[in-house]
Amino acid sequence: HVQLVESGGGSVQNGGSLTLSCVTSGITSSRYCMGWVRQAPGKEREGVAAIRAGGGTTYYANSVKGRFTISQDNAKNTMYLQMNSLKPEDTAMYYCASRHISLCGTWAQATGYVNWGQGTQVTVS
Repeated sequence: HVQLVESGGGSVQNGGSLTLSCVTSGITSSRYCMGWVRQAPGKEREGVAAIRAGGGTTYYANSVKGRFTISQDNAKNTMYLQMNSLKPEDTAMYYCASRHISLCGTWAQATGYVNWGQGTQVTVS
């Protein structure tokens, strides 16, 4: 039984920082590409960042490049998203998700992620 549980969301001011965490269970992380996907009100889900099994390759949306950092601690079965210089347009529900490693190249597409967490809200004002 695969479980992804996010935490760390909250409300911050423009320019602030937050770190999201995603604890995974029931998943063989070496076979998956783990990602963060967000959905703002009235908008489609969009990939924000992803990390390939082993943590060797990371991917970022242009809108967050240089501000967000994705990382993984395999010993703790936890993935992180460090978010700095947050902007109001980063306001969204953030989901932790996984897709098969063979689909890592299309990480930015929300379709293809097969396991999802419940989401954590990030609000920037």
